[in-house]
Amino acid sequence: MQYVPLLSSSPRWKRRASARPEEILEAALDEFNERGFDAARMEDVARRAGLSKAGVYLYFPSKTALLQALIQAKVAPLAQQAEMIATAGLADPMGALRALAASVVMRMRDPKTFAVPRLVIGLSGRFPEIADYYREQTVARARGALEQLVKAAIAKGAMRNVDPAAVVRAFVGPLFFEAMWTHVLRGESALNAPEDMLASHFDILLNGLENRA
Repeated sequence: MQYVPLLSSSPRWKRRASARPEEILEAALDEFNERGFDAARMEDVARRAGLSKAGVYLYFPSKTALLQALIQAKVAPLAQQAEMIATAGLADPMGALRALAASVVMRMRDPKTFAVPRLVIGLSGRFPEIADYYREQTVARARGALEQLVKAAIAKGAMRNVDPAAVVRAFVGPLFFEAMWTHVLRGESALNAPEDMLASHFDILLNGLENRA
């Protein structure tokens, strides 16, 4: 008797449509990093993702749309997490700030997390709309969450009555620099010892540098 294979309406090897946008975004990020945003082509992204060019356009109408989606997928979750931690941590704002810093450091250990900010920085002069989108969707939201925690800490007497915006800059700056130093300038990384890095960060942030003894 001749063997006739059974046909399935949904074969196991067929990719789920819901997974395709994620695959496209991963392909786009790799393509942008290797070729640069200007040189990357939609057909190259499609080939890397294993789709037709039309298949990519089905989900993303342009390279700008791809980059905006990458901002939402790779960086916006940090802002969302900052907002959640700030809302839940108002009773213990100093503990919430430490938890937030630890979360940022752990995410920044992944080169792909910083790959999107690096792209945006490089494009901001020629594509101000991308810089505006990044600022509104990520930086402004995270900044607002941090300022909320700083104000709560001041109200509870855990911090002196200082400018919350200045505190946020002092809080974020060293973390951003470490990611830049590690993933762009290829320097020795403190991200490999996150506990030590965070201890030094908060020691300097909270106690300052001037010897008042």
